Amino acid sequence: MRKIQQRLLPYAFSALALGLLAGCASQQTAPAAAPAPAPKAEAPKVEAAKTATVDNYFLIYHENGRIYPIADAKNYLEFLHTGELIFTRTRVGAGPNGETLVFGIERNETSDLKKPAKAELFFDGNYEPTGPFYGEIIRDGRFLVFGSWHDFKDYLKNKEITFTFTEVGTGPKGETVIYALNKETVKQGRPVKLAEQFKTLHKIK
Repeated sequence: MRKIQQRLLPYAFSALALGLLAGCASQQTAPAAAPAPAPKAEAPKVEAAKTATVDNYFLIYHENGRIYPIADAKNYLEFLHTGELIFTRTRVGAGPNGETLVFGIERNETSDLKKPAKAELFFDGNYEPTGPFYGEIIRDGRFLVFGSWHDFKDYLKNKEITFTFTEVGTGPKGETVIYALNKETVKQGRPVKLAEQFKTLHKIK
């Protein structure tokens, strides 16, 4: 059964203050009449290049009462299949309602454990995707699927999804899948591309 609906979803996450840090530099030149050569211009700080690489962010509200933030699809799928993560960092009682947070850490992030993992940067509001994004939230046995970081961030901030497209029983184990839409994408009806991304990630035929 498929339907488009306008609804509010439960949310237990505290709003994240997410901001994109943009640097700037000014180019200085010497006066035309000055005999000395113009000072060398400072190299401007630039925003990370937008590439075809897709940023992922997944949040799992587990039935064990823990929250699992994960920022790569491989670890996410492994956790869904085995219930385990190879590399993690834990914050006991640091969730919005006192939950324990268990962050999935990628193997290449283990070389310097003093640095926060990407999942931690996402959760703490210190990472801002500039290119393509795909994310999921698993809560109460349902998948919430997001095709843009703006929509995901809006959910975290406002504790709701205004427009959704729901498919009952289409998850990898028959779960309900709720696709997050916005005032633009809701006009397109069923989110075909987003649904295909979900099916491809979870290997659903």
